[in-house]
Amino acid sequence: MTLIGRESADEWIARWDVQQEGYVPDREERFTAMIDAVEAAAGRPDPLVLDLGCGPGSLAGRILDRLPAATVIAIDADPLLMSLGRAVHAGRAGLTFTELDLREPGWAARLRLDRQADAAVSTTALHWISAENLRVTYAELARVLRPGGLFLNGDNLSVDDSAPRLARLEVALREREGARRRTGDRPEDWREWWEAIAADPEFASLHELREESVAHDGSESRLLSTHAAALRRAGFAEVGTLWQRGDNRLLAALLP
Repeated sequence: MTLIGRESADEWIARWDVQQEGYVPDREERFTAMIDAVEAAAGRPDPLVLDLGCGPGSLAGRILDRLPAATVIAIDADPLLMSLGRAVHAGRAGLTFTELDLREPGWAARLRLDRQADAAVSTTALHWISAENLRVTYAELARVLRPGGLFLNGDNLSVDDSAPRLARLEVALREREGARRRTGDRPEDWREWWEAIAADPEFASLHELREESVAHDGSESRLLSTHAAALRRAGFAEVGTLWQRGDNRLLAALLP
């Protein structure tokens, strides 16, 4: 495993957070709503929480800041982002990074949990999974959440073509709000961040490993209806938007 210095990892995660906020200006507000919901639904001060598609651990760290008795299992298939998270959170009680592909059947069993999870969360991650594979992801998740367990997906999820006028209005609102926010210098975007870290010699081997092991489906699932249907098919009894700003949503689902 490639060792990364804490200072270097801190700098790259800070840049990661800035570029993510360029896409999701209300990111911190959404994080707060997610953790509020986990705290309210868990019914205990030490919940077991799964962070799906955790990246460098931005949400996982914030959960433990608020709920220090929690146990968070942060799951991702990206070795570079996981290495950043491990470097920054090394030795942090309650946090474990686990490298798994959420598209593969059986990933839930490979967690080897000693009890069912109280909640699962994800933020700006699961849209990379195709609709077909998303059904696998949610079916596996339902196996490891306790009865009444909560799933929260914070992402930009759009209204589909079954409501075309609403879909057009949603796009118009997003474009107008984006135009109001665009002042001053343009922040680094997602692609530029990846190009920059790929050019850093410290991350050369990890970037090479990532190129070999991480592949997106090429068919994203950005529709609200796609996620809602896959969750209901997996056995979640109640599915709905818990918090929203335009198409920036916190989709919530509860098991029976």
